[in-house]
Amino acid sequence: MSKATAHYPGVAPIEAYGNGGFRFAGMSHRGSIMCLPSGIYAWAPSETLDITCLEPALAEKGEMRVLILGTGAHQVFPAPAVRRACAEAGLSLEPMDTGAACRTYNVLLAERRPAGAALIAAG
Repeated sequence: MSKATAHYPGVAPIEAYGNGGFRFAGMSHRGSIMCLPSGIYAWAPSETLDITCLEPALAEKGEMRVLILGTGAHQVFPAPAVRRACAEAGLSLEPMDTGAACRTYNVLLAERRPAGAALIAAG
């Protein structure tokens, strides 16, 4: 992912989630997204949620302290190697179901806290 491929080149709260996608900044996107300080990107995570899925977030580790991980309809904890890599990068990784992740991300944005979100779309 690069800034040139950003779906939205800025930070915006998640306005709606469901039906396999998200609404933000008055736009909609079908599929998963990654919300980073540099923009909101289309995201295609692997089913195993390995560390390569989160490399774009790790690349912006200096701009955020928390990475909210929305894991779909149910909370799924990533592998220890993923949690360890985030911790070593100084990122607090917070996995939760995607609905809760959207709400939490919006609260962190409203509080102007340095956060990102990797959100898996579900049905």
